[in-house]
Amino acid sequence: MNKQQLIDAIANEVEVTKATAAGCLDAFINTVTKVLKKKGEVRLVGFGTFTTAKRKATTGRNPQTGATIKIPASTQPKFKAGKALKEALN
Repeated sequence: MNKQQLIDAIANEVEVTKATAAGCLDAFINTVTKVLKKKGEVRLVGFGTFTTAKRKATTGRNPQTGATIKIPASTQPKFKAGKALKEALN
């Protein structure tokens, strides 16, 4: 499912216009992004938790040339599924 299909599904589920659903989805994405940038977490009980994790700098290897390259440290987004979501899938 892509973003447009998700917007269509949300609009049909809650019986609002596609523009309203798109605005709500964009607001959700922007809010989660802002919170994660501040090293916070977004916890949606039953659905899951969005957090961040630091990845250390490492060295890697270019598979084509075999040359060693440095991979810089970075902050990665993480998502851990909640109990209700896991149970719904099984």
